[in-house]
Amino acid sequence: MVKPSAEIGVFGGSGFHDLLDNPEEHRINTPFGAPSAPVMTGTIGGRRVAFMPRHGTNHELPPHMINYRANIWAMKELGVTRILGPNACGSLQRNVKPGDFVICDQFVDRTWGRKDTFYDGPITTHVSSADPYCPVMRQVAIDSAMKLGICVHPTGTVVVIQGPRFSTRAESRWFASHGWEVINMTQYPEAFLARELEICYVNISLITDYDVGTENVAPVSNEEVVRVAAENNEKVKALIDTMIPAFPEARDCPCGSALEGAAF
Repeated sequence: MVKPSAEIGVFGGSGFHDLLDNPEEHRINTPFGAPSAPVMTGTIGGRRVAFMPRHGTNHELPPHMINYRANIWAMKELGVTRILGPNACGSLQRNVKPGDFVICDQFVDRTWGRKDTFYDGPITTHVSSADPYCPVMRQVAIDSAMKLGICVHPTGTVVVIQGPRFSTRAESRWFASHGWEVINMTQYPEAFLARELEICYVNISLITDYDVGTENVAPVSNEEVVRVAAENNEKVKALIDTMIPAFPEARDCPCGSALEGAAF
């Protein structure tokens, strides 16, 4: 039996089940337990792509219960060297509007208790996260969004909260006061774990709502988030379809050498 393989990975929601051409389903075992769901492999623009719904096949896993290590490891097992991480996010700033896309270049971690490293010893390993997102993938995302006429913010900081609850007004105002643009529940440790395995990663934040601390807005509801995300699913798919063929064959970025000098 031929071992399944892919070059590019995509984490997303259940609305992306038709993303791939000629999809095949695979169950991947990892040293860290089961991933969120079986991995689907297929093609996009002639490139081999693996897709996994990070919240599970039926969206049954809340953000704090996702096995992020197993998900990233499964992608690595397939040979994936680049991962796209689209997700629904809230806005902390008035100029970042629902329906906009933000290609984040930084994150702030406000989660707790999540398994967030592959390196638990006996060798101490410190991997830099100074610039946590792949610069090459980010530029391809920005260029592709502009080509499609999508309103895109080329930089942004996402603050990652534990979930599953949304922020209080005080918390949200605190986050916004730092100038951070985006709020989300899944970017950490997903993005950093990819870096630990020397996999390139790009975040695509689809803004579904204004967070509750934004001036004169009503508290966010899950129904509103789902509605806006569904309305913009086709834009996200179009962006992914445009990005994947545009990635250079060779990787010329720091991500592939993230472990150099990291072990003590």
